[in-house]
Amino acid sequence: MLEVKNLSVSYGAIEAVKDISFTVNDGEIVSLIGANGAGKTTTLHTITGLVPAKSGSMMYNGVDLLKTHNNKIVTLGMAHIPEGRHVFTRMSVEENLEMGAFSLKDQSDLKKDLDMVYGLFPRLKERRNQKAGTLSGGEQQMLAMGRALMSHPKTILMDEPSMGLS
Repeated sequence: MLEVKNLSVSYGAIEAVKDISFTVNDGEIVSLIGANGAGKTTTLHTITGLVPAKSGSMMYNGVDLLKTHNNKIVTLGMAHIPEGRHVFTRMSVEENLEMGAFSLKDQSDLKKDLDMVYGLFPRLKERRNQKAGTLSGGEQQMLAMGRALMSHPKTILMDEPSMGLS
């Protein structure tokens, strides 16, 4: 599904990722492990088009991610749950979840998808009309995960997924 070859990423003169290669096959769970500052977040941001690559290649189901605009990557079936959650704080929980489905052409199953997320995260159902910015850190993390699931992803990239969870 995902093949990263010889990826290098720099922030000016600082080389954040140097010549990393890995493959993720359908059905696999792959973890990037390393010390703080090792380039894990930068790697995820580069895969999802938020940070440009200096060199290397990234293919996702036959699509060259380096030639794909970042707003199109979610339509390929990839969801990114960033570190720090990044929920829409002024929107309700349910509106945040609905935003996760914005790229779906067929939204006829939106209610079913909401019910699925609420089944996984019952606390979100209790708080569905509450502003996301008033949720605890763990609740916001659940919301970020639920929002990603709403897009029906084939691949989910999670950065620090247990941060803030009890």
